[in-house]
Amino acid sequence: MIRRQLLDEHDIARILSRMAHEIIERNHGCEGVCIVGIHRAGVYVAKRLVDKIRLIEGVDVAVASLDISFYRDDLNRRKSHPVVRKTEMPIDINDKKIILVDDVLFTGRTIRAAMDALNDFGRPSEIQLAVLIDRGHRELPIRADYVGKNIPTSRSENIKVMLKEDADADMVLVIREGDD
Repeated sequence: MIRRQLLDEHDIARILSRMAHEIIERNHGCEGVCIVGIHRAGVYVAKRLVDKIRLIEGVDVAVASLDISFYRDDLNRRKSHPVVRKTEMPIDINDKKIILVDDVLFTGRTIRAAMDALNDFGRPSEIQLAVLIDRGHRELPIRADYVGKNIPTSRSENIKVMLKEDADADMVLVIREGDD
């Protein structure tokens, strides 16, 4: 595998600050906004966005985590059982603006599954999508409202987001299958 680092800790922090400003601007503040991270790395990105918004606006935005394991459309194709994580939805999402957060947007299937899962908790007034990385190759008509960085990739490449909450350091790598 060949690896190439695209973003470091400072790049990620700067990107998240910009995204937090964009969320505040588009929603005219944070009234009625709830940020929902998709497990796993999307939860970490969501919590960091909430921290950035708190620094900028001085308000606490509701944050939740969403497990989509049983909403995926590839359950019967997977060789292993999904790792189920805890969904934490501490607020009523009815009539709220939901900012759905994930680390990488690829085919759009994860986001479709997340929207299906959200429907089990209520009917938001609006769902917006924030992603740290958009790598292209959509299979469904889904686009992000807030994009940290567009990184066009080939199908033979993968994006690996590493965050301190789950790794040694913050970085985004492009991994290409091949000989070293």
